[in-house]
Amino acid sequence: MAKASAAGALSMDSQAPPRIFSRERRKAGYRRALVRQSQRDAARYILDDMVEDVLDRLEFMRFEPKRVLVIGDWTGTLALSLRGRGSQVAEANVRTLDEEQPLEEAYDLIVSLASLGRVNDLPGALLHLRAALAEGGMLIASIIGAGSLANLRRAMIAAEPDRPAPRMHPLVDTPAASALMQRALFKRQVVDSRTLEVAFRSLDRLVSDLRDQGLTSCLASAAPPLGRPALERAREAFMKTANGKERVLERFEILTLTGWKD
Repeated sequence: MAKASAAGALSMDSQAPPRIFSRERRKAGYRRALVRQSQRDAARYILDDMVEDVLDRLEFMRFEPKRVLVIGDWTGTLALSLRGRGSQVAEANVRTLDEEQPLEEAYDLIVSLASLGRVNDLPGALLHLRAALAEGGMLIASIIGAGSLANLRRAMIAAEPDRPAPRMHPLVDTPAASALMQRALFKRQVVDSRTLEVAFRSLDRLVSDLRDQGLTSCLASAAPPLGRPALERAREAFMKTANGKERVLERFEILTLTGWKD
């Protein structure tokens, strides 16, 4: 009853959120990523970094949750590690869980990895996650933040200089994330960021890595494929920032949202 009341209060205080993302396109990207992960050289560094960060935080805080929900870790690594520490772990992903709907269970820890940044109602999703925490429970949510993929963004603009189609997601920055955590009524909430730098030999390699990790566009309004001339302009613009080794350093800013239900 409390969960429904909290969600109702949020919906009364705000209009329905705009439909920026497509849940069906997210599911399709997830399925494609699982298939691509069968290849030995498939990229997985974003989730590997997020999983390692969560484990480091839990060890530093000496927090030993009994019941845990892990969302978005298609590698299964985090759940395996937490079970090894004695936790009961449930796993969910975009195919089995809609973060914009209430959860029925009560968890001591909820971890969301690279998932919350692509929901239409982020304030509502955070409120639902808080409601699903037991008293004294904690949320750790990692998302790709606004400082990410600057070279790719420049390349997409160069590809269609006159009338660029929307091809990349809007991303959340640190101040906005902090405000959202406060709005969702988390206590002792902290948002911090770190940068992961990856070197790419081409635009095509970057796009391939994003597909491997299920991080390509899931905008509700899908842009048409780039034509050959536009694609060549994008490739050329991307390589303009290459270093002496003919590699472009692309940055992924990872925001970690941490908050407690006291």
